[in-house]
Amino acid sequence: MTAMINTAQSENTLRRDVVNLLAERGITPTQQRILIAQELLSKPQHLSADQVLHRVNNQTNTVSKATVYNTLGLFSEKGLIKEVIVDSSKVFYDSNTSPHHHFYNVDSGTLHDIECDALKVESLPEPPDTLKIQDINVIIRVTKKT
Repeated sequence: MTAMINTAQSENTLRRDVVNLLAERGITPTQQRILIAQELLSKPQHLSADQVLHRVNNQTNTVSKATVYNTLGLFSEKGLIKEVIVDSSKVFYDSNTSPHHHFYNVDSGTLHDIECDALKVESLPEPPDTLKIQDINVIIRVTKKT
């Protein structure tokens, strides 16, 4: 289930909805967490921590880099967003938490969703006896044709 908020509403209603959503997930709704949630959950998107930091900080708001990283980790842990690790230096936070896969555009550094039904994963190996498959996350790296 994707936890999107309806941004076509008054500022007070939007804030209330975000506060309620955070509380439902067991997250204390601090001012910084509310700002980050409003930015992340306003539409389906894939943002890096630095992009979130840049978007939430403006003339009236200042959120530290540590707070952004900690909040993104908490939101991911609580299932509000999904962490998509493209490689060891590229992590995106996905507001779409429903099962899906991704195209990663190497040239532009952007992610695009692929619906689960558009990709068939067959013949998976059996995991060791003490383990089970929890999830499959396919990232297809693409680049411009030459």
